[in-house]
Amino acid sequence: MTPAQMLAAPAVRVQHLAKSYGHKEAVRDVSFEVEKGDVFALLGPNGAGKTTAIEILEGFRDRSGGEVLTLGVDPAARATQRWLRTRIGVVLQELAVEPYFTVRQVLTRNAGFYPSPRPVEEVIALIGLKEKADDRVKRLSGGQQRRLDVGLGIIGNPELLFLDEPTTGLDPSGRRASWDLIRQLAASGTTVMLTTHYMDEVEALADRVAVLNRGEIVASGTPTSIGGRDSGAVTIRFALPEGVEVAGLPVPVSTVDDGLVEIVTEDELRVLHTLTGWALEHDHVLAGLAVIRVTLEDIYLQLTRDGLHDEEEVGR
Repeated sequence: MTPAQMLAAPAVRVQHLAKSYGHKEAVRDVSFEVEKGDVFALLGPNGAGKTTAIEILEGFRDRSGGEVLTLGVDPAARATQRWLRTRIGVVLQELAVEPYFTVRQVLTRNAGFYPSPRPVEEVIALIGLKEKADDRVKRLSGGQQRRLDVGLGIIGNPELLFLDEPTTGLDPSGRRASWDLIRQLAASGTTVMLTTHYMDEVEALADRVAVLNRGEIVASGTPTSIGGRDSGAVTIRFALPEGVEVAGLPVPVSTVDDGLVEIVTEDELRVLHTLTGWALEHDHVLAGLAVIRVTLEDIYLQLTRDGLHDEEEVGR
């Protein structure tokens, strides 16, 4: 691939990827692309093949078949592996960091492995550890150590960052700070490939999503459209106005429970127009009016219902 082609290519291109361990297929016929500057979430239950696929993209595991390009090169090609390693960042669920080193020492040491690293002090500020910069790693809390893991992943100023469950163990404040950092990295041009079990994290961060189940991609798209989330029936819910009988409502009602009305419809806009127009005309209050769509978690569970494996299984 020429330099011009590499510049125009997606950050990741996977075509018909396969990986087997003996007679066990961990990944089969997997295809997807990750555009440069996007946050891409690869989802799936334990055992679905996420770790296998990502390790192939990182160049840490060989594939059995298919084509893979990471930053325009084959991650399995020895001739470009060193080049690739200096341009990707990897944040695993657990990193082995010397407990007696300080935060600054660990980051400074790792910065020396890369040709154009981020300034150490900048990374310390980005991960929110300025006050802990001279503390030994062993004295950090679990959440602070997780932030340091992210710091080690971005110290090399990577073009492509792999994040494996980046907010596991963080409190709500730490999770939001990590989200802000991921958004900042993506805005500055870093491509982020993310795995997570938190669907709110996916909705907050991801431009595109692919769901793996039993080694295959079962759905892909944007968080708002995957699995048909942007189409189909919605539920309109509100409290029945005082003095109004259900029969007096201008639209058909699906259920009423203790004064709470639910309308299930595929004609959302027309029903809302009719309902709110009627309420305004008769001066009725539709307390708690809400439009409820199927959640991303609902879609994910539907797609992976038959693929909930133990983590020890091949293809995790």
